Amino acid sequence: MTVSTASELAAPASVASAPAIVRPVPIDSRAAQRHTLSVLVENKPGVLARVASLFSRRSFNIDSLAVGETEHPDISRITIVVNCEHRPLEQVTKQLNKLVNVIKIVQLDPHASVQRQLLLVKVRVEGAARSQVLEAVGLFRAKVVDVAPDALTIEATGDGHKLAALCRLLEPFDICELVQSGVVAISRGSRPIRLFP
Repeated sequence: MTVSTASELAAPASVASAPAIVRPVPIDSRAAQRHTLSVLVENKPGVLARVASLFSRRSFNIDSLAVGETEHPDISRITIVVNCEHRPLEQVTKQLNKLVNVIKIVQLDPHASVQRQLLLVKVRVEGAARSQVLEAVGLFRAKVVDVAPDALTIEATGDGHKLAALCRLLEPFDICELVQSGVVAISRGSRPIRLFP
């Protein structure tokens, strides 16, 4: 997302010198090496640990991991963004398929799926600078979820590029806390991931 009005939202000199904070890195910044897997598993204790350890044992770097129940309470979906820069993805998917609790694995094409992340960021801001932060929030279709006399907590959803751009715009202000979820993804169109072929 390109923001043409960033210069209009420049922070006042009093906050411009705030220390830099590590901002979210777009998950798809090296799309050729990164792959999104949607893994349906039995909703049982220890399954997530077994799946994650399989990636670790084979030296695959997990960039993002999110897990939750599906429309079937006894089945969970694990969304994994994995870096396959040095070895083929097939090496790990074959091993995943051998796990008893894994029901199905689908690799999601970024152009044929909707992929989103959640960002919560707390900005320490007072006085005139508050209206500038609120304008930035509006530009990115984010929302303020908590208001304190000296701070705003902002919620934003989108892809990694959008969230990184929002953080760059807020960086001149005092970002005092930031938390980001893993990627969740679903295929486009009406066809769901079926549990069985």
